[in-house]
Amino acid sequence: MATITASPPRVGLPALLKHRAVHKLLLLALAAAILVPLANARWASGTWPGALTVDFSEPLAKASDWIIDNRDSHPLFLYFFGHVSNVVVIAVRAVYLTLLAIGWAGVTALGALVAWRVAGVKLALGTGAAFLACGLLGMWVPTMQTLALMVVAVLASVAVGALLGLAAGLSDRMDRMLRPVLDTMQVLPAFAYLLPVVLVFGIGVPAAVLATVIYAAPPMARLTSLGLRGADKEVLEAVESLGSTARQRLLTARLPLARKELLLGVNQTIMMALSMAVIAAVIGAGGLGDRVYQALASVDVGAALAAGIPIVLLAVVLDRVTGAAGERLGAEPEPRSGRGWLYALAGVVAVAVAGRLAGRLDWPDSWVVGIAEPVNRAVDWMTAHLYSGVPVVGGTADWAGHFTTWVLDPMRDGLQSLPWWSVLLIVAALAWVIGTWRTALTAVLAMAAIGVLGVWKPSLDTLSQVLAAVAVTLVVGFAVGIAAARSDRLERALRPVLDVFQTMPQFVYLIPVVALFGVGRAPAVAAAIVYALPAVVRITTQGLRQVDPAALESSSSLGATSWQQLRQVQLPLARRALLLAVNQGLVLVLAVVVIGGLVGGGALGYDVVFGLAQGDLATGLVAGAAIVCLGLMLDRVTQPTERRAKKGA
Repeated sequence: MATITASPPRVGLPALLKHRAVHKLLLLALAAAILVPLANARWASGTWPGALTVDFSEPLAKASDWIIDNRDSHPLFLYFFGHVSNVVVIAVRAVYLTLLAIGWAGVTALGALVAWRVAGVKLALGTGAAFLACGLLGMWVPTMQTLALMVVAVLASVAVGALLGLAAGLSDRMDRMLRPVLDTMQVLPAFAYLLPVVLVFGIGVPAAVLATVIYAAPPMARLTSLGLRGADKEVLEAVESLGSTARQRLLTARLPLARKELLLGVNQTIMMALSMAVIAAVIGAGGLGDRVYQALASVDVGAALAAGIPIVLLAVVLDRVTGAAGERLGAEPEPRSGRGWLYALAGVVAVAVAGRLAGRLDWPDSWVVGIAEPVNRAVDWMTAHLYSGVPVVGGTADWAGHFTTWVLDPMRDGLQSLPWWSVLLIVAALAWVIGTWRTALTAVLAMAAIGVLGVWKPSLDTLSQVLAAVAVTLVVGFAVGIAAARSDRLERALRPVLDVFQTMPQFVYLIPVVALFGVGRAPAVAAAIVYALPAVVRITTQGLRQVDPAALESSSSLGATSWQQLRQVQLPLARRALLLAVNQGLVLVLAVVVIGGLVGGGALGYDVVFGLAQGDLATGLVAGAAIVCLGLMLDRVTQPTERRAKKGA
């Protein structure tokens, strides 16, 4: 008996015209047919017309001069910013002196104690080993400096973020007002707002703490708002029916129900603050970040690694401890005696006192293990043997040159040669197809704002670097993520590697990349790829693993192969996770491509770094604002927007 196989129905032109995306593109083409000739007749069709550019250099220069002239005499600086600066200095110094007074043994014992009470013996041993490793690397004092600044910055970030999140979670109007502010705080590169912070507070710890708060507070605010808005409505109605006031409902119902989100916000705030440790060193934060920054200036990979490893260890330990605390929330409490804390604290005090009596508060110099020299020898060998002259495949310098010649240059020249209105049309088409007309309007206005700021060509140069880096990141990230999702062993093996890559400061990536690839745009792109890859791999793996097992079993029962299951079931069902991976890859790549201005990346990154180095507020802030607009545009064209259902539909 012959088997009849039904052929898929052909999609004719009438059916194609009924598609919503085609309707959007036809309407956009009609609008373009009317508006483009008018714009072309009024302004030139090449790069962004000068008539539509606004010069912000003069007002920003006046603002900078006013701050410098009045910083020592105006009441705003004397009685507000001055007091804030003094409080920050006193707080950081108090924490730092306390850590030094406890001594290396006491700090190690205290960290292990907290980890033990929160997550158990295994993490306690890991925490103790992490602190001991910081001492062995000769970085004990810089680690304590960074930890002191972190304690104050994280507490301030959590307080500010919680207050903002509380306001956004309880008020729809405040949520709408704060959303663009939080977006700007997260997308604006740190180098762009370091300059105004330094103008107000000067070089030193207060400026570093404030810059860290600006960068680290938004996750706490967002997650606090999310937790308050996601509280169980039935529980809230039950509490309200008992006659409780709004304050009582907040304290007894909303906040307890949102405790997991609140702790996740603390976790993310800690990680964001640590990632600022190196950048804040540029304005006098000191500590581990200063060691990394000095190593970058001298291209000393060994010294950078010796200072970067403690930052990674601190980040991993804090991430594991706060994550374990979050997992314990809502679980059955373990039968632990309350006296355990007292005995453990007594042990920590005994260790600290013993160290003081023995005169062993500082880490002994004889216990330091120097890794800088062997690491530099290994890097020198790699540079000598891999930089150039490798048979057949060529060296890393050749790869960087070919990538620049064949990929980066054509993409940059192609984007810059497009008429300005065609770039806006492409952005509008992409954003409208994937979202709504509001999404498209936001993306177009963000791109147009770049032209108004007068940095059209540098922005397109930065965009070309971002697109090239994202393309490589997605190809590699999706491949590795798919493999990890289908293999538990590979996923377990990748987890510590991804942890290290995600917590390593951005500056640390630049040093080995420069040693292998030289200076230019290609090294900046390579560093961005390495930095963004872990997030793409994690999100892809998680999205594929969360696909409904029933769907996989159903396809397997129908005889689908493993490749067919992946292509026809897992990837379509994980579409949102994959789009989120694209979005996060873009944001992370943009962050590092900007820092790539330090190693010859040019474009907007160079303008931001130049503005900070020269004290040029106009150049730095304008380039920073352009990066915000670029990030907003890229976010809108990569995140789908649900169309609200009409009433009565």
